[in-house]
Amino acid sequence: FIYIYTRKRKYVSRNQKRYVNRIILSSQSRKMNAVRSALGDMVITFFWVILSATFGLQTAAIVSAAGFHGITWAPPLITTVVVFFSISVFTVIGNFLGGASFNPCGNAAFYTAGVSTDSLFSLAIRSPAQALGAAAGAITIMEMIPEKYKTMIGGRPSFRVDAHSGAISEVILSFCVTFLVLLIILRGPRKLLAKTFLLAIATVSVFIAGSTFTRPFMNPAIAFGWAYIHKSHNTWNHFYVYWFSSFTGAILSAILFRSLFPPPLPVQKKQKKA
Repeated sequence: FIYIYTRKRKYVSRNQKRYVNRIILSSQSRKMNAVRSALGDMVITFFWVILSATFGLQTAAIVSAAGFHGITWAPPLITTVVVFFSISVFTVIGNFLGGASFNPCGNAAFYTAGVSTDSLFSLAIRSPAQALGAAAGAITIMEMIPEKYKTMIGGRPSFRVDAHSGAISEVILSFCVTFLVLLIILRGPRKLLAKTFLLAIATVSVFIAGSTFTRPFMNPAIAFGWAYIHKSHNTWNHFYVYWFSSFTGAILSAILFRSLFPPPLPVQKKQKKA
């Protein structure tokens, strides 16, 4: 009996060691995946800031080349098409980089909605990486673009109202665009091109609606990148309007979406009978 008892204790000890080792390896793997996601986010945000800074320039060039001067519907439509093609390309790039994203509010919203593989740790390191990539992208495009075009690119965070009104508008705009994004991606059409086109329409529409209050970014990282260029990234108004308010709107929107469309419950595997 003593022999059987000691052998059983050794067996349990080995199993416990294996279990602990699996936990350690799993934790290390999750951390490495989070670091890779953060690096991918930084890269894709860098290039997105460079490209998105030229949307106004591209729209103006197409309007001029096509002779659409004075046609009120032409610029929004052209911008929507430009955004559509840009999102299509960056969707492919993001998938290639392992699901990279350039919007920390989007990451937080999908996590809150219960449809993300992120953890609080990965969210905590992805947001600074996106902000760093945005700042690098803003610096790069301002160095690359000819002087005569600098007034047509970029996006200095600006207020047409007081800070509190700007914060409220950013909450509402971020809430609306986040709910539309969740609805389109998770409950919208199955075809990727249809999803992308609807995302472009939603983004441009909300941006135009909010332009009378602030320059609505609905993306704290990109707002930080352009604020860094203009030395306003460390002000209270910037944090209050473009970080706190944007995240608040996105998370509230995700909570509403989750209450309306709960995530599917995990399927439990049936145990085989002996």
